[in-house]
Amino acid sequence: MEGLTTERGRMGARGIFITLEGADGCGKSTQAALLADALAARGREVVRLREPGGTPISEKVRALLLDPANAEMAPECELLLYEASRAQLVRQVIEPALARGAVVLCDRYYDSTYAYQAGGRGLDDALVRRANELGGCGCAPDRTLVLDLEPSVGYARATAGGADRMEAEGLAFQERVRAAYLRLAEQEPGRVRVVDALGEKGAVTDRLLAACADLWG
Repeated sequence: MEGLTTERGRMGARGIFITLEGADGCGKSTQAALLADALAARGREVVRLREPGGTPISEKVRALLLDPANAEMAPECELLLYEASRAQLVRQVIEPALARGAVVLCDRYYDSTYAYQAGGRGLDDALVRRANELGGCGCAPDRTLVLDLEPSVGYARATAGGADRMEAEGLAFQERVRAAYLRLAEQEPGRVRVVDALGEKGAVTDRLLAACADLWG
C-alpha cells in the first residue's frame, strides 16, 4: 500500500498524505502550521487536520479522550475511541481531499495510536495494528514525519500550562512513546522519517520539507 500511495502522489492522480508525529511537546502543531504555509506558497491546496478531531463527530470524541476527568478510561476503550474518530475523519475529509489532488497534512494519525497505546499503554502490538487497519479504512500516509526530541524537554514544554489526560501519564510514559516511534522508523524507513525537532523553527521546517522532497517530483 505504501508504494502504491506514493506513486499515485507523484503522478498527480491522487493527492499526497503527510502525517506529523512525535511525543508531547515536540512542536508538531507549530510545525504543521509552518509546513502548511510553505506548501501553500508553492501553489498546493493544503488540507490541515488534527487527530483526534477534524470533523464534528471526531471533535466530540477528542473531548472525551483528553478530558482529565475521564481518568478511569480503560486502555481498550481509549484505543477504540481513537479508531472511531479516525474512521470518521478518513471517510468524511481525508479521502475526498486526496481524491481531488490536495496535500493532506495531519497532526497525528495511526502511528500515534501505535506509539501511545502499544508503546505507552503496553497493549499488544498486533492488536493495535489490527485496530489501526480498521480505523484507517485502508488510507496510509505517503510520508510520516516524526519530530524527535528528548522526552524530558518535550514533557516540560507540554505540561507548562497544565496537562490533559494523556500528558498526565508522566515522563516515563513519554519515554516509552518515543521508543515506539523510533522502532517504527526502523521498521518502515521508506515511509517514516525521524526529524530533529531541536533548533530554530524555520530550520526544523526546512528539515521537514527536505524529508518529503521525493514526493513532489
